[in-house]
Order: sequence, then C-alpha cells, then structure tokens
Amino acid sequence: MMLTSLFLMLFCTFPHQSLQDTVSGAGTYCHQLTELLEDCACDVETIQEFNNKKLFPKVQELLKNDYFRYYKVNLKKPCPFWTDNSHCGLRDCAVKPCEPNGVPAGIRSESFKYTKDANTISPHERECETAEKLGAVNKSLSEETKQAVLDWNRHDDSTDNFCEIDDEQSPDAEYVDLLLNPERYTGYKGREAWKIWNSIYDENCFKPNSVRRPLNPLFPGSGDEGGTFQSWLQDLCLEKRSFYRTISGLHTSINIHLSARYLLQDTWYERKWGHNITEFKQRFDAQITTGEGPRRLQNLYFLYLLELRALAKALPFFERSAFQLYTGNEAVDTRNKNILLEILSLAKSFPSHFDEHSLFAGEKKESENLKEEFRLHFKNISRIMDCIGCFKCRLWGKLQVQGLGTALKILFSEKQINSLSDSGPAQRFHLTRQDIVALLNAFGRISTSVWELQNFTELLKSAH
Repeated sequence: MMLTSLFLMLFCTFPHQSLQDTVSGAGTYCHQLTELLEDCACDVETIQEFNNKKLFPKVQELLKNDYFRYYKVNLKKPCPFWTDNSHCGLRDCAVKPCEPNGVPAGIRSESFKYTKDANTISPHERECETAEKLGAVNKSLSEETKQAVLDWNRHDDSTDNFCEIDDEQSPDAEYVDLLLNPERYTGYKGREAWKIWNSIYDENCFKPNSVRRPLNPLFPGSGDEGGTFQSWLQDLCLEKRSFYRTISGLHTSINIHLSARYLLQDTWYERKWGHNITEFKQRFDAQITTGEGPRRLQNLYFLYLLELRALAKALPFFERSAFQLYTGNEAVDTRNKNILLEILSLAKSFPSHFDEHSLFAGEKKESENLKEEFRLHFKNISRIMDCIGCFKCRLWGKLQVQGLGTALKILFSEKQINSLSDSGPAQRFHLTRQDIVALLNAFGRISTSVWELQNFTELLKSAH
C-alpha cells in the first residue's frame, strides 16, 4: 500500500470505515488529507516520494558539517511587545553556547564573506577600506555623517529582508552548535507558549478578532462552529491565505518535531527520547481535532513546496565560482559546495513546483502595497521570537523563521538573482552566512517533518 493511501486510512474516516477500526476508536468523518493540495498543483504522494527517497538523506548529510551546524544568535534580546515575559526554568529549555575557541576560525570571521581571500582581511584593513570608500565621496564628511551613510546602507538591506536580524556584532550574540542543542520536547507549554502562537496568528495573520482559530486553549469553546474560520480563510485573497498557510505549516512542523523527540523516560540513570504516538494523535488525529489535524498537515506540505521552490531559485547564486562555503578547510569546503549544488539541482528537478508568480500578480500599486504588508507582518513575527520563554524553543524559532524569511526573499528576488555575475560580488542580491545556515536548516526541519510522518504512519499501523 502506498504511503499516502495508508496515511489517509489512518487519519481520515471514510463512509465505509470508522476511526474505531483504525486509530482513535471514534466514528465520525474527517476533513480528508486529499492527495491534491490546495493552492498548489501537486499531490502529497509525489512530495513524500521525492523527499524521503531523494532529498532528505542528502540534506541531513550536509547539515552535519561545520558550516551549517554553527549558528550565531542573540538569545538575550528582551521581548519588544510585553514586559511580563518569564523564562522557562526547565533544564531542557537551556541552550549551551559554544566556547570562543570551539568554532572554526573561518566561521568566526564576518558572515557575509564567502572566500578565503575575503576572510583573511584584517578588521583594521576592513575599517580602512570603509573609510576610503566614504572619503571618496566627500573628504570633509563628519563622523556623524559617515555613520549615517552606514545606517542608510543597513536600511537599504533591511527593506529586502523579511526578518528582524540579530546584530552579530552584539556582545550578547553567541555561536550555538545546533547538533548539540537539538529541537525536541522541552516541557515548555501552557499559557505562556500559547500566548506566543496567539500573538502570531491573531495579530499578524490578517485575521479579525471576531474570527477565532479552532481548538484555541486560551479561548475554551471557540471551536469552528458553522465553519466560520474556514469560511473566512477561503474568502481571503491568495496572498493572505498563503501567509496563514505558511505560518500554520511551520507550527505543524514544530509540533511533529516535538512529538517525534519526546521525553519518554526520565530517571536518575536514563533519559529516553522517542516518538510519542499519543502526543501526535492529540495534535493531528482527525477525530480528536474535529477535522483540523489534516488541514494542519496539508499546510506542512504547502510550506515544503514554498521552501523547496526557494532552494531551486537560489541555485544561480550558489553555483557562482566566487561563492564558497568557507570554514578554512579547503577540501571539506569544496565537498560541501558540491553536496549543496546537488541538493539545489535536485530541488530544481522537482516536477510540480510552487508557483510564486501567482502571488502579487494584480494591479502594480496594489500588489506592491500588499507585498510590503506581507513582508512587515512576517518581520513582526520574527520579533515575537524574542518573547519565547524557553531558550531552546527561542533558538529554533528564530532560526526557522529566519530561514523561512530568507526563502521568501529569494522567491521575490528573481531578477536580481538571474543578473548575478559568475565571479564578481553579489551586489544587487546577497545572503549572509546566517541567512544560508538558517535557510538550509529550516528546510531540513520541514524535510524531517515529512520524513517523520512516514515513521508515525508505520508506528500507528503496528499499534493497531
């Protein structure tokens, strides 16, 4: 039996078969996880086959390498939206940063540099280079004016970004080894966690206060009576509906990770992590979630297609001879670039890509305003990540939101990417090392979620 058919059998009730015969022991019908996804010309089975057999193993191989395992992040930034923010005291919420000398020297150099020559420029030489460029404009520029020019340049960069980026030069920014701080269940839950998601959905997903999300624990009894929520969602324009589905897909992916790496046993002699079927069913079983679970899973596939398309479109940027995944180890760097290009070429070969040209395709002025609104809403979500009380959740939240923001930046920079020269600097379009690390790790998380669905399907089958 193909995986899609099996998954539908396990998580959807059909007229001739109740969930009592399969998973949860109930007998009503579910909103089916249909093979053809909404707003995309693709089906679930094609994605699963492509990801699990072709792409997932290569992505995991790449992410184990030094270039992608070290991520610089500021976990000490205060929440910009409310002051009653408390920090999680559970030990699994903690993040262990790297020791100063524990990160390869090539990675510790400035993250927007890609080549060995660029990374060997000393800080003093770089300061002189900046001063010379500023002085060439006007020898009499004051220090305040020079700083203003630098600020203008940063502002120009920020207008292309979908995320609030951490200042890497801040003394509070530290490198974290992602392999030693994996995303998994930490025990962070309840009102504090839901406050984060409510702020994301209710204040940033173009949703009026009169429409409540289904199954919101902060508003008991706010179920989807009469299909109010789904009716509202379907009436949205494609761009705003896509925004919601993207955020829902990210939420779904995170929930799959937490269910797949759950603390199953915690004793003085052993801590065991693994798949928690009950937790997974609680979040995605069609019967338990009154049909909401399959919709969430559809949104995961929607997000997968969006990020996959971004990888495919980024290929011209990464295949330039001037670009290197620089760590200081030339042989490893060359090998990693080859693996990356293989992944991006595979992404490009996918037969049914997400069509970003269908977004913002209306009247020019209106489309530009909508795109800017889209960007600012997403940027606001990136700022909400600094309100997460669990530091490990904050780490992975910031990384995955930055990765998704980088994907969106790529999708809407087609002309700039296609005009890049092979050997010169990427002036009209550039990605920092932080962007690249976040982009690939974020896709790695989505790819892992799709792969974990197969594991949960097999576990559910064997359990019944």
